[in-house]
Amino acid sequence: MTKVLVIGACGQIGTELTTALRLKYGNENVIAADIRLLTDTEFRIRPYIQLSVLDKVSLHALVLREKITVIYHLAATLSATGEKQPLKAWDLNMQGLLNVLEIAKTDQLKVFWPSSIAVYGANGPKAFSPQHSIMEPSTVYGISKVSGELWCKYYHEQYGVDVRSIRYPGLISYTAEPGGGTTDYAVDIFYHALKHRTYTCFLKPHTALPMMYMADAVRATMQLMEASNEKLTVRTGYNILGISFTPAQLAEAITKHLPVFTINYKPDRRQNIADSWPASVDDRHARHDWDWEPQYNLTTIVSEMLRNIKI
Repeated sequence: MTKVLVIGACGQIGTELTTALRLKYGNENVIAADIRLLTDTEFRIRPYIQLSVLDKVSLHALVLREKITVIYHLAATLSATGEKQPLKAWDLNMQGLLNVLEIAKTDQLKVFWPSSIAVYGANGPKAFSPQHSIMEPSTVYGISKVSGELWCKYYHEQYGVDVRSIRYPGLISYTAEPGGGTTDYAVDIFYHALKHRTYTCFLKPHTALPMMYMADAVRATMQLMEASNEKLTVRTGYNILGISFTPAQLAEAITKHLPVFTINYKPDRRQNIADSWPASVDDRHARHDWDWEPQYNLTTIVSEMLRNIKI
């Protein structure tokens, strides 16, 4: 029987992934865990356990007590937030993963861990960055993701741990507000459009970045985890691409629904982070190995976001 633990269940990915997993496996077989207090969690995330992934003893006890077979380890400090406290971000992003991998090795667990387009650096190709490329990230978030990918590959090759990963692009969702990522403008803009009819963007108008609607990201995650082990050729992190657009293109799409909406630009330190990332990625390995294909484009994303955000 599959028994799932979602660590970081209250985050941007975790809220929707937990719901999808419970629909598949049943509420009683999917445990949501996060460092937040129970009173700070949404009702739909419950049943819920407060847990720090850095507390390896408590984490292992939970795994044994609940007979966990699969861990989705989502807890992390994101790119822009991580630059404010780099050592703290490194500790959470790296030691948390190692705790999960060690427990997975001991108890023969299956693991999902999210990587990111942040693994790429300024010296890598910008257009359709290949699966295997130069990786010289300039942020502690990106550094931790490159290191994490290599640890995942190591634990798979050395200990046989079935750990799988996706290099997520920027993720767009109406179920969780922005959480400190460089691509979060693509979520924040909708709240401002609906509430204030204007938005000041922290990136330049023509900064193209890979993006994806959360429903596609959740579907890709579950699709990868359900894929046959023998078909997987990547044990670092799979590139996947939904679409690629700029702030100006997103604003133009929003004005088709809200003609009075305006956008201004005031680039800050996050522009430097965005400039080091690719404008698009080559995801042919994912398409070949586990039949990945996105379902949402810019038009459908904008329509979904504007219809579902509650102000």
